Amino acid sequence: MRYRELLKYGNEYMIKNNREESGALFLLEHASNKTSPELFASLDNNVSEDIKDKYLKLLDEHVINNRPIYYIIGHAPFYGYEFKVNENVLIPRFETEELVENVLMQYDKYFKGAPIKACDIATGSGCIGITLKLEQPNMDVTITDISHEALKVAKENAMALGADVKILEGDMVKPVMDQRFDLIVSNPPYIPENEEVQEIVKDNEPNIALYGGNDGLKFYRIIMKDASLILNDNAILAFEHGYDKKEAMRELAKLYFPDANIISLKDLEGKDRMTIIVKGFKNE
Repeated sequence: MRYRELLKYGNEYMIKNNREESGALFLLEHASNKTSPELFASLDNNVSEDIKDKYLKLLDEHVINNRPIYYIIGHAPFYGYEFKVNENVLIPRFETEELVENVLMQYDKYFKGAPIKACDIATGSGCIGITLKLEQPNMDVTITDISHEALKVAKENAMALGADVKILEGDMVKPVMDQRFDLIVSNPPYIPENEEVQEIVKDNEPNIALYGGNDGLKFYRIIMKDASLILNDNAILAFEHGYDKKEAMRELAKLYFPDANIISLKDLEGKDRMTIIVKGFKNE
């Protein structure tokens, strides 16, 4: 059997079972230990029995055992980098890349390249804080999480990517209450506890990183309340949140930062997914 035929089988197997067709390619890259260009250059080559057997088992692990592709291959792309992921952290989403992009734009607008102190709260795999540090070395970045196991993954990612970030364990803002920051960013758990979640997400990704109380706003309240005590006079607070929480997030922001400029942003699908609070900067 050639690689082309095996990939065709994988694509059809995915489609038949209502899975993303692209996963067949990712799993074949993993099974063959080839990059995409290497695999496409080998499509007319014969596949060894070992690789074929490994590939078929990986397909079943995803389709039958309902295990996410990125947990199977052990890493996920994010903002041009590869982040290690496992069952202790959420798989990074495209929407979170957009949060990073918007934070970098706000940094350029308000801080204009100056050195600042930044904190990524509930960091999980570390994808937000680590990416900010890699993209903007003038940020002195601290990342926090309540999960010891998640921070082990974040530490591995920081080391692998060469990002010099401080890593602190603790609940939300508590580990940094003795510090002051110019930027706080967070993608905390925000799914309401009674909301239906895809089985592949519910059965695999850590619940502690998914659910945000009865209305999905529990952790935003905690962060905003405490953040008001540790932000500098001129500062930015940026969140990713549920698509239907724009107005609720604006009301919370007005409660804790009544004089701030509150910016609501849509993702590429046109959904209200980000709220940015700009505090101070009166001359802007």
